[in-house]
Amino acid sequence: MTTTGAQALVRALEHLDVDVVFGIPGGAILPAYDPLFDSKKVRHLLVRHEQGAGHAATGYAQATGRVGVCMATSGPGATNLVTPIADAYMDSVPIVAITGQVPSAAIGTDAFQEADICGITIPITKHNFLVQNADDIPRVMAEAFHIAATGRPGPVLVDIAKDALQAATTFNWPVEMDVPGYRPAARPHGKQLREAARAIVDAKRPVLYAGGGVLKARAAQELHAFAELVGAPVITTLMARGAFPDSHPQHLGMPGMHGSVAAVTALQKCDLIIAIGTRFDDRVTGKLSTFAPGAAVIHADIDPAEISKNRVADIPIVGDARDVLTDLAAAVRAEIAEGRTPDYAAWWRQCDGWRRTYPLGYDEPADGSLAPQYVVERLGRIAGPDTVFVAGVGQHQMWASQFVSYEKPYTWINSGGLGTMGFAVPAAMGAKVGRPDALVWAIDGDGCFQMTNQELTTCAIEGIPIKVAVINNGSLGMVRQWQTLFYEGRYSNTDLKRDRPQYLPDFVKLADAMGCVGLRCESAGDVDATIEKAMSIDDAPVVVDFVVGKDAMVWPMVAAGTSNDDIKVARDTAPDFDYEMGEVVSES
Repeated sequence: MTTTGAQALVRALEHLDVDVVFGIPGGAILPAYDPLFDSKKVRHLLVRHEQGAGHAATGYAQATGRVGVCMATSGPGATNLVTPIADAYMDSVPIVAITGQVPSAAIGTDAFQEADICGITIPITKHNFLVQNADDIPRVMAEAFHIAATGRPGPVLVDIAKDALQAATTFNWPVEMDVPGYRPAARPHGKQLREAARAIVDAKRPVLYAGGGVLKARAAQELHAFAELVGAPVITTLMARGAFPDSHPQHLGMPGMHGSVAAVTALQKCDLIIAIGTRFDDRVTGKLSTFAPGAAVIHADIDPAEISKNRVADIPIVGDARDVLTDLAAAVRAEIAEGRTPDYAAWWRQCDGWRRTYPLGYDEPADGSLAPQYVVERLGRIAGPDTVFVAGVGQHQMWASQFVSYEKPYTWINSGGLGTMGFAVPAAMGAKVGRPDALVWAIDGDGCFQMTNQELTTCAIEGIPIKVAVINNGSLGMVRQWQTLFYEGRYSNTDLKRDRPQYLPDFVKLADAMGCVGLRCESAGDVDATIEKAMSIDDAPVVVDFVVGKDAMVWPMVAAGTSNDDIKVARDTAPDFDYEMGEVVSES
């Protein structure tokens, strides 16, 4: 059947079961928008900024496990996708970004709205394509989705010259893919699994360190079964919150810069780390040379490039997390059947001591202002465990990871690796589109919110009733915290209001202006009622301005570049443990 390249693109999207594309039209991509207008299968959501399209595609992918799709024109349209593409790359999120390019003959001439988006995105995509022949469009689209979704997931860019979109071609489906050299990891090696199982049953102080790869592999159930079989303490990284229930007695919490004392200390003092789908990033390890000095490492990951990249693995295992957990459990059962039963009783006494002595908590603000931690805690309690929470980046992100109890997988979405401010609102929009029956709350800071809140207009027009809790402390809170701790309280350019009126901007009026419902809460006594009122509104997006104190800090904290042994639970404190008993000796 003869079609145009643009028609072939839309038909390929339909055959790939794409149900939504987030984007903005422009000159170079415009030919694709004409057949898209007629598609009965692919819904296009007109965002207000291309960055919003990219983050929405990520939110959709994180919430559904499917490939998210965004679309933009050439030049500035494409470059506005760079941040969300880099964000998806750092967090291994499968998205396909489709961009228009100037006509083939004009490529390299600095034509109007020309940018070498393939060259720009080489370091931040799993792969990218420049398509100049209409005949290649169906095959390239199939390859792009295959690459994005298989192996270690990640973003793929498809840049299509305008003349290729306009040219005549013959559409055929299915297509034969040609991806030389691309071989996603096979099943884990049996010898490595057996060696790992022996190390596990011989260990005295093991820790199961689960990362975002567990969720990417849809392996939460396997993680739960493996953890209970082994009986070791479990920690879940920022990207793995919800992969293992917070309420489970084996769960010690989140590790890292703002992790729980129990999780951080258990990693430091363990003799075996069982790392599944995680990459030993600096926010978890602290000063790498001091990280878990007495531990042997089992490191399982689908990407062989991650193994021994930061911390040398004693037992490397390449494979999908679901396969690894299933096969490793069988290997451990075989060891137990031969009488090698692990005994972690003494280790659990230590871990329980750290957990009991240093539970997560916070102090009420001395000035009587609303505590942000209380807002987040109550929001998590009232919204319930089925709610999808999407966070921006900063203090509110850490509080959301600490004070909401995550009992189920795929209920926590955030920007972990890149740490992208402005992520929450568009990502929440994408999550709600992907899971329309789910309650979706974005937890944002006033700094983040002012970067991408224009997508609330998209939500209002398109009938996407997300809810946004703005933790409004009038400042760039995390940067201000660092200035308090490390720059002698010299608050250079972190005050967002600078003695101007209290509500600048007035988020309630702003929400109303964008077709949303705006609410405000300034006292602890009104928090529950305000949340419940927001929850009762289901026919429009809701923005709640929670006006909180500006001096609250995120604790515990391991300062950047320092050892995890130097974890602090409050300003000017450093716990001194008796590691044998798991109790505090003194505080300095």
